[in-house]
Amino acid sequence: MGYDRGRDREAAFLLRELLLENKNYILAEDLKKRISERVHVFGAGPSLEKALGGEKFEGTLIAADGATSALLEYGITPDIIVTDLDGRFEDIKRANELGAYVVVHAHGDNMDKLRAYVPKLKNVLGTCQTEPLDIVYNFGGFTDGDRAVFLAEELGAREIILAGFDFGRIVGKWSKPYLKKHTPIWESKKKKFEIAQMLLDWLKKNGRARIINL
Repeated sequence: MGYDRGRDREAAFLLRELLLENKNYILAEDLKKRISERVHVFGAGPSLEKALGGEKFEGTLIAADGATSALLEYGITPDIIVTDLDGRFEDIKRANELGAYVVVHAHGDNMDKLRAYVPKLKNVLGTCQTEPLDIVYNFGGFTDGDRAVFLAEELGAREIILAGFDFGRIVGKWSKPYLKKHTPIWESKKKKFEIAQMLLDWLKKNGRARIINL
């Protein structure tokens, strides 16, 4: 993807600094208490609407970033949100106020959002995509969706059910705050989908949890 690893490291240290300064962080063992053996992870693909309208969900509910908005529309508060803060922040904050823990990811392109939004949240677990720090973790994965699956697997889930993980040619309207409807995929998103699929395929073969895509 051509990302700057140095800026990724800088973002990880910034996130650590913000969490310590605001004293609003949790640790992996705190989050693990929320992970049941069955976990549902919600992506922001177009099929999410159908899943939310027709499924009953038991166990831990994890929303990948923009999927938070869709869950709230259906009256569902996720237990955990995994986000790099480019979804609708007002919905992430609302879910957080309703009790959701927020897993905030640091990377080189979101440092402004880290500064603006992290102090407004509570019960935050920090993650990064470089070497982990004492209170900033790296469970694996790349996009919000597959990172949520890696996190669930690492923290003890035995069955992970995916909803809204389409990986197709249409991007769900919840993926970005500026999208008003489902939209044809753009090139960088296509690359991210390919990486996410590759990582999830690897985890299915090498992880402990059973992974099912609705």
